[in-house]
Amino acid sequence: MDLLHVVIAVVTGLVLGSFYNVVIYRLPRRLSPLAPRSFCPSCERTLEARDLVPLLSYVVLGGRCRFCKSRISVAYPLVEAGTALGFAVLAARSGLGWEWAFYALFFSLLVMISAIDLSHRVIPNVLTGSGVLGGAALLLASGGAPLSLQSAGLGLLVGGGTMLVIVLLSFGGMGAGDMKMAALMGFYLGWPGVAVALFASFCIGALVGLMLIILRIKGRKDAIPFGPFLALGSLIALFWAEPLIDWYLGYLYLAP
Repeated sequence: MDLLHVVIAVVTGLVLGSFYNVVIYRLPRRLSPLAPRSFCPSCERTLEARDLVPLLSYVVLGGRCRFCKSRISVAYPLVEAGTALGFAVLAARSGLGWEWAFYALFFSLLVMISAIDLSHRVIPNVLTGSGVLGGAALLLASGGAPLSLQSAGLGLLVGGGTMLVIVLLSFGGMGAGDMKMAALMGFYLGWPGVAVALFASFCIGALVGLMLIILRIKGRKDAIPFGPFLALGSLIALFWAEPLIDWYLGYLYLAP
């Protein structure tokens, strides 16, 4: 592990995480993430540079707007810290290179999609579509690292096709956004990584849904955003797909 690479990844994650907060807030509201400058959602005052330092500004301001004193959502520092942590783990695994850039983009998309789906129950097409295009550009530029464009394409078809069948069979329980996110997952994880991701997503989703029903937080017919579960499944596949597949194949080989 190159410590310098990890430090650079953390700083990059903090800076980009701050921008992702802008995207998460503005994209569902059909606002440009580039203009105007960042502002307080409550009083709409334009924020200054000292208000926008990732993590530090939130701590210094006590989690409140410097102008109107309204509370700042804890989601902002969580997105910044989470992005920095994800980037650091990826850098520790592979260093800074094409593989890191490819999976850092994927991780960034998972963060933004999860946050938006939790808040607005929608998975924006612009994120899934641009995610595939951006990933394809990185694969072409890198010459096929960390996976070939053919493998990514197969994963996209398997992920999107599998979720399409589930969408049709669920009669509205799943949406087109979930299908497009599954295709995105397949593109970055390839085959059989996307199978691990989808299996993990449904297991986690079923477990959390059951707990919410038992605790009477949700009813049986209440919808739950599935994007965050797809993101969790993707992370499990990204970091542990190979050992999980090896374990499963070993289990089949040893089974009587």
